[in-house]
Amino acid sequence: MHFTGLLYRAHNPVWSREPFSGEGAARFGGRFNRLRRAALYTSLAPETALREANQVGTLQPTTLVAYRADIGPLLDGRDTAVLQPFGMAPAELGDPSWRDRMLSGKPVPTQNLAEAAIAQGYVGIVVSSYARGAPADALNLVLWEWEGRVTLVDDDDGLGLRAP
Repeated sequence: MHFTGLLYRAHNPVWSREPFSGEGAARFGGRFNRLRRAALYTSLAPETALREANQVGTLQPTTLVAYRADIGPLLDGRDTAVLQPFGMAPAELGDPSWRDRMLSGKPVPTQNLAEAAIAQGYVGIVVSSYARGAPADALNLVLWEWEGRVTLVDDDDGLGLRAP
């Protein structure tokens, strides 16, 4: 599958000067990326991005950014037939034990899925949002490769990233 349109990401303001880094995901690991694997976790709606970034407790300081994307091939994690060759089902992608497994050194099936998808040439995966309170139709797009395919929407240089 291919995606063209706007994506949203809410992140800690510490990363506001590096909206493409993926370093936080690489440093801490994620549901769809192993430790040391950079990933850009984005959402198809700003509300979903805010829920994803603030899953623990109350709203924390957050920088919300938008990206224009024209990217593929993407694995459709909502499609049972697409996931079947990877030995996964859509319902398994939301397993809340992934972090405990990772921290205890056990294999994480969703991270293994990501590695297998990357090996087959996928640059990302479309999945439902597993954030508490997210509507059933809320979607995320997790990217493993995005350079040259995703651009930041910052017409007024609010992040101060343009060269002087």
